[in-house]
Amino acid sequence: MLPEPEPATCRDLAHDLREAGYTSDALRDAWGETADDAIARGLRSPAERAIGDRDDAVAVLGRLLMLGMPQPTAYVDRALPRTGAAGIARLGIGVIDGDTVRPTALVRPQAISFGGDDETPDREIAWWLASDLDEAALGGALPEDHVLGVGGASLTLAALQLPTPAGRGLDIGSGCGIQALRARRSVDHVVATDISERALHFTRLNAELNGIDAIETRLGSLFEPVAGEQFDRIVSNPPFVITPRSDGVPAYEYRDGGLVGDDLVRAFVEGVGVHLAPGGVAQLLGNWETRAGDSGLDRARAWVEASPVPLDAWVVERESLDPLSYAELWVRDGGTLPGTERFARLIDAWLDDFTARQVTAVGFGYVLLRRPVAGQPSLARYETLPQPLGGDDLGAHLAAALAAHDRLAALDDAALAASVLAVAADVTEARHHLPGAEDPTVIELRQGGGFARSLAVDPGLAALVGACDGDLPVGVLIDAIAHLLDVDAAALRADLLPRVRELVFSGFVRFA
Repeated sequence: MLPEPEPATCRDLAHDLREAGYTSDALRDAWGETADDAIARGLRSPAERAIGDRDDAVAVLGRLLMLGMPQPTAYVDRALPRTGAAGIARLGIGVIDGDTVRPTALVRPQAISFGGDDETPDREIAWWLASDLDEAALGGALPEDHVLGVGGASLTLAALQLPTPAGRGLDIGSGCGIQALRARRSVDHVVATDISERALHFTRLNAELNGIDAIETRLGSLFEPVAGEQFDRIVSNPPFVITPRSDGVPAYEYRDGGLVGDDLVRAFVEGVGVHLAPGGVAQLLGNWETRAGDSGLDRARAWVEASPVPLDAWVVERESLDPLSYAELWVRDGGTLPGTERFARLIDAWLDDFTARQVTAVGFGYVLLRRPVAGQPSLARYETLPQPLGGDDLGAHLAAALAAHDRLAALDDAALAASVLAVAADVTEARHHLPGAEDPTVIELRQGGGFARSLAVDPGLAALVGACDGDLPVGVLIDAIAHLLDVDAAALRADLLPRVRELVFSGFVRFA
């Protein structure tokens, strides 16, 4: 049983870590970029070799809390003068064994960039986040109740969270608590739930360590701990990994929800609506299966439509894997090495499971659901966007797109034509010509931020976007372009205005 985090000891540890300069940049400087990148791949020896026998605070804390290596008690006392080795033991992140401190958890610095909006610029926040020892520190496979630290999926969802203010928030499947901490930056009070009391312990510890209040933890699965309650913001990085329900296949709590196929994500999508207050937004990551020609995105649409509460939906598929690639990814993630008998046996279990449901592909992506204030959904967007993203501003980009959608929904074509628009600062134009040709064969608009979309446009739309400088209404610009192109103005309006709506929603142009 892990001890409850003592607030005073957490404050002492935070002070000591700050005074020691225990940051991501300091560690990277200490052992170099190559070793730092190797740590993310589960290799700690390059970092250990790089810092050698250094006994300064960054080196000692890097070994103890980043790499999970025992350190002399005297070194720990010197590196953490307020906390000392005794404080590390009281927090349950280490044990004193004679003259050595042996870590029982990692506490890693994590710099997280949050995209802002017009009133709140982009910022980078540095947190210390505790989690269980990883495979390198354990020297073997992870236990099934392992509490994962911050990974790529965690950072993705943290960046996706809307930065707009809200009253009550819910983090389902909190793990080490990063989503709850991120939500608390915009939400007044956050309830964090998990089926693992160990995960909730780390959530409470990380909240105390980083001085973040108003996070309440509750034990239970999915929506059970919040029955009958509603929230303005719900976020979840659920254990969505599709895992065979077979003997001998490990069920890791941090990634396996215990259901067949993609049923966990389906249960979340179908059940979240009743827990959203009007205007409330839910965001999650998930997997969905393509079965016998029934595409994953179409199945996700069916889940949304099965909700007892009508929902706006925006589902983005970022990648799709064939069954074998998917199986290899998650068997490796569990620490089983290729070439072993166990690896082959687990791969067969995954493939048998997929075959039973006629699965031909597994998609991964982002889900945004909103309970409409008026009760009638007006957003149903299901798209595949595999290109690299444009930066760390996705949360702000999503918020701006929702606001643009709501404003556009209230405008008929005449009102849109009377609107004044301005091209976004991150948009560029590329023109491709055949050798010797005067006119371009392809005109592309490219977005630097957000989803980094690239759109092929015709000369009329390109001219309109180029003329949107926040001065003249859209209708006036279209009439002028029609005159220059010697085409019918009414026909050009009918052609361009629907596409203008798409450009406004996707952030190429904005209301001036």
